[in-house]
Amino acid sequence: MSTSATIEDQRSKASFKFVEAILPGVDISVDLCEIITSSKSEFQKVEIIKTTFGKMLITDGKTQSSQMDEYVYHEALVHPPLLKAAIDGNGSGPKSVFIGGGGELATAREVLRHKSVERLVMVDLDAKVIEVCKKYLPEWGGEKVAQNPRLELIIGDAFAYLNNCTETFDAIIMDISDPIEAGPGIMLYTQEFYKHAKSLLNPNGIFVTQGGMADGISRVAGIEPGSDDDYSSYAAIKNTLESVFDCTIPYSVNIPSFGSDWGFIMAFDTSKDSTLAMLEYIDIDKQRIDEMVDSNITEIDDINSKAGRYKAGSDVLRFYDGSSHRRMLALPKPLRLSMKKDTRIMTKENPVFMY
Repeated sequence: MSTSATIEDQRSKASFKFVEAILPGVDISVDLCEIITSSKSEFQKVEIIKTTFGKMLITDGKTQSSQMDEYVYHEALVHPPLLKAAIDGNGSGPKSVFIGGGGELATAREVLRHKSVERLVMVDLDAKVIEVCKKYLPEWGGEKVAQNPRLELIIGDAFAYLNNCTETFDAIIMDISDPIEAGPGIMLYTQEFYKHAKSLLNPNGIFVTQGGMADGISRVAGIEPGSDDDYSSYAAIKNTLESVFDCTIPYSVNIPSFGSDWGFIMAFDTSKDSTLAMLEYIDIDKQRIDEMVDSNITEIDDINSKAGRYKAGSDVLRFYDGSSHRRMLALPKPLRLSMKKDTRIMTKENPVFMY
């Protein structure tokens, strides 16, 4: 082997890296292929980069979504609660939906795939994020979603908007930044906010939020769940919602670009026994979910055309179906045990911060 060939082999192994700290002492590192755009908004640094995960949205150094797995996150956030609302409405799906955050427009994309949705209000704080995503991440939703006649897109503070809101909704979806210290979204995870959000739900309405990292890393690292050193907020968010709503269902899915399983919590009230109401959805037959996906969900263009010809939801969604539903709602034992030990409730005076 020639010296030049050996040098080229070594050069091929060298690369720039995007490194993100997800916990003290735990980093995720991927090859950085290209910085597509980098700018600062009034609130944060906004970047689109290209890595092993494809194009990625990064704000203040934190991964928000990646081309490889954004559809997993957004389908998981939206479809389990909206189908639950459809079941509670005797098959009639939600008509009015609110999204807090969701600047990539992918959460709105998934909501607008529901045939029943007549009105969607989305309030995001940062116009720069929406502008950048429309330009560089059109696959996430882009102008096709932003210009949809069923969507009212508002640039503003979701917390302030809901505090002054007189409209009610069938579903409220919070796709907001993690509860980090000095972050813009911390008040949207408090007991006070959840009580107000509940007052804006119609009968059989449902609330869902992303809940951050949902695995046993903190326990493996020897950190006691619920202690001052616990950097996970998943159990605390679940506890806080549980103090406001009759029923809470935590669920999770693996998001490789986030470096862990990621958690979500849906919450709702019921006239039934709360344990029974939760188990009915946790243990729902996967065939029923598959049938509802096919009947309730389709391509946005099919709905817009009003031609009455709809593609089956199973041909539209890339991740969510009956089997995935059952897997997401079956939290692993170490996580369940860890969450039981965490009794924290998030309030305005006593917030809980992620790392």
